[in-house]
Amino acid sequence: QVQLVESGGGLVPAGGSLRLSCAASGYTFTNYAMGWFRQAPGKERGEREFVAAISWNTAYADSVKGRFTISRDNAKNTMYLQMNSLKPEDTAVYYCAARRFPRVERRKSDYDYWGQGTQVTVSS
Repeated sequence: QVQLVESGGGLVPAGGSLRLSCAASGYTFTNYAMGWFRQAPGKERGEREFVAAISWNTAYADSVKGRFTISRDNAKNTMYLQMNSLKPEDTAVYYCAARRFPRVERRKSDYDYWGQGTQVTVSS
């Protein structure tokens, strides 16, 4: 039984930084590509947008390139998203996701498991 649990969200001023964590359990962590998606306030689950993903390589949404860094610690079964130079438009619920294959994908339909989300609010 796969479980993904996000943490690290909070309130931060524009220009600040946060690091999100996603702790995984119930599966062989190294065999899964993992990623981060986000959902802006008022949007439904189906409107979650791609942020970043990691496997043997990494991928980023254009809106976060140069500001966010995705990483993973296989020994700890944990994935991270370091977010720097945060902007008010980054405000969203951030979701951890995993898929049953190692290839990085950008479409939310390619991911099989989801965490509960963690709120990130960037004030102006």
